[in-house]
This record gives sequence, C-alpha cells and structure tokens, in this order.
Amino acid sequence: MRIEAPPSMVQLATEALMRMLLSGRLRPGDRVVENQLTQELGVSRPPLREAMRVLEQQGLITQLPRRGAFVTQLTLHDIYEILTLRRELGRMAVDLGVPVREPARLQRCHAALDRHGTCARGGDWLGMLEEAVEFHSSVIGLSGHQRLEDAYRSIQLQMLLCMGMNRQARASDESLVDDSNRHRRLLEVIESGSPEAVHRELATHGDMTFLDGIEERVGGHSPESLAWLKRIREGDS
Repeated sequence: MRIEAPPSMVQLATEALMRMLLSGRLRPGDRVVENQLTQELGVSRPPLREAMRVLEQQGLITQLPRRGAFVTQLTLHDIYEILTLRRELGRMAVDLGVPVREPARLQRCHAALDRHGTCARGGDWLGMLEEAVEFHSSVIGLSGHQRLEDAYRSIQLQMLLCMGMNRQARASDESLVDDSNRHRRLLEVIESGSPEAVHRELATHGDMTFLDGIEERVGGHSPESLAWLKRIREGDS
C-alpha cells in the first residue's frame, strides 16, 4: 500500500482560498487582505503568499502595483479559452485512452467518483466540485499521456470556477445526487469501450448551463468568444 504524503501548508492554503472563491466569500474585484487571511485561515504569511502566487499563475488573483492583490473577474474570452481548451484535451484523452488498457487507470476514475458521490449524498457541494475536477482529471489520465494531463492540470483551478458557476446554474433543476449520477453515467459509457459513444456523452454532459445569458453578466467580449457562444446556441459546440 502506498502512503500518501500529507498536504503542505501551501496546498491547504490554496484549497482554502479556492473554497472562499467558490462560496462567494471572496468575490471578483474584492481585495485579498493578507493580514485578515492569515488570522482567518490560521497560517503564516509565507504559505499564504505562495498560495496567492499559485492562484495568480492561474489568473484568479491579480496583483496591482501599489494597490495590492484582487480577485480577478473571468471575462467571456477567458471562459471561451478555458472551455474550448478543456474540450480539445478531453477529446484527445478519449481517443488515446478508450477502450481502457490499464485497469489501474479505471480504478482511479472509480475512486474519484466514489468520493464525489459521498460528497453529494452529504450535501457538500464544494467538496463535490473538487472531486468532480479530480474525476475529470482521472478521465484525462486514461490516456496514459502525462503531458496531456499536465496541460489539463494547468487550467484546473480556472475550470473549477467554471464548474462552480455551472453547479449554481443547475441547482434548481438537478440535485447533487443527480449530478453524481450524471458523472457515473459518463464512466459507464467509458467502460463500454466506444470512443465515439464517450464523445457523444461528453457533448451533452452539462458543463454549458451557466452560459445562458453569460454575456450580460461578464465583460471581456471578443469576436472569438461571441462567435463561439453563437455556435453553442446553434447546437454546434
């Protein structure tokens, strides 16, 4: 049995900041005050600053000269880039990894999905979002292509914000358990061994609900992002 190393203070601080972003305790445009956060999170300045650098590298925190750190507002162009990159990475992973050749890779998917279901049944929607990211990372991992998974990991925190917005948009029509069942259905299709079937399932997996009226809620419109939205609404993502 492999013994996992305990999470570092930087990792714990990063996760705590992400939960504050997802829960709305830190909102786009809010200033990130170090003194307040060190007391609230019970961490010293060095791990907190490193955690903030992690989020800054992901584009979720912006450092402004002589003003400090602020939570970044994702623009429509940001969302367009995140979701289209995720889609292409996912397609490549499915083409390389389905049918699954290594049982251990599939076990990783089942383990993430089991944790996802536990969070859903317990009403822990933030934990469920985090496990959804891990589940989708494990799907990418079916490819056996480490650089592909690294590329996916590079946008996972931004993807988590998009998934958080989508979860809130779907909350009135889909329970947490229904959400978990939707992910389980995806894994069942993966286990069927047909890449084409997995592509079809992913196309309707449900990560686009929050895009309804999104251009009225965020700025940063670009010709590319508006053309992409039009294609989605015409049924050609």
